[in-house]
Amino acid sequence: MEHRGVLSAKNHHGQMSESFLTAGLLSLSGGLQDAYTYLARGEVFANAQTGNIVLMSVRLFEGAWAQALRYLVPLTAFFLGVLAAELLHLRYKKMERFHWRQLVLLGEILLLAAVGFFPGSWNLLANSVVSFACAMQVQAFRKVDGYAFASTMCIGNLRSGTESLCAWWKYGAPQARKKAGRYFGVIGLFGIGAGAGGALLPYLGLGTIWISCALLTAAFVVMFVREEQ
Repeated sequence: MEHRGVLSAKNHHGQMSESFLTAGLLSLSGGLQDAYTYLARGEVFANAQTGNIVLMSVRLFEGAWAQALRYLVPLTAFFLGVLAAELLHLRYKKMERFHWRQLVLLGEILLLAAVGFFPGSWNLLANSVVSFACAMQVQAFRKVDGYAFASTMCIGNLRSGTESLCAWWKYGAPQARKKAGRYFGVIGLFGIGAGAGGALLPYLGLGTIWISCALLTAAFVVMFVREEQ
C-alpha cells in the first residue's frame, strides 16, 4: 500500500541504543556541538556539512583559499569519522561486555573533552575533531524506536516527521502519530541543545563542549540498561 512505509512499525525492543531516551541525549549533544563550533570556533558547522559545503564553495569562488580550507578540513574529518565508526562496527559488533556503539561514545567523549582545552588559535583542529566525533555518532546511531533518524542534523527528521504527520491526518493511524512525535521530539531537543550551548558560552567559554561530554556519558550509561521485552 502507498502509506505502508509511513505507518509500518516493527516490534522494536531490547536495544537501548535505539531508545528515545538515548536519541534525546544524543540530539541535545548534537545541537550543542553545532552551536559551539559555529559561535565559538569561527563559524564552522560541526554537524551540518551541507552548510560547510555551501560556505566552502562561496569562498572558493571568491578566491579566498585559506577561508575555504576552514570548511574543507572539517568535511574531510567528517568523512574519516564515518569510516572510523564503520570499522569499529565491523571489528567489535560481536563484543559482549560492551555494545560497539558504546565504544563510539567513549571515543567521542574523549575527543570532545580534549577540544575543550584547545585555545582559540586551534580552531581549525577543534572543528575537525568535533566533526570527526559527530560523524562517528551519526553513523553509529541511526534509529529511534526502529525509525531511521539523525541525532546531529534535522532536515531528514523534519521530512520524515512531516510525512508521518500527514499520514496520521489522512489515515488516523496511532503509529503514524507516534512516529511523528519521535521525529519532532528529537528536533526539539536538538534545538534546546543548540540554544543551551549558545547561552552557556559566555559563562563556560571554550569549555562549553564539556556539557556535550556529560550528555554523551549519560547516553553511555543508559545503554547498559536493556529495554523490557
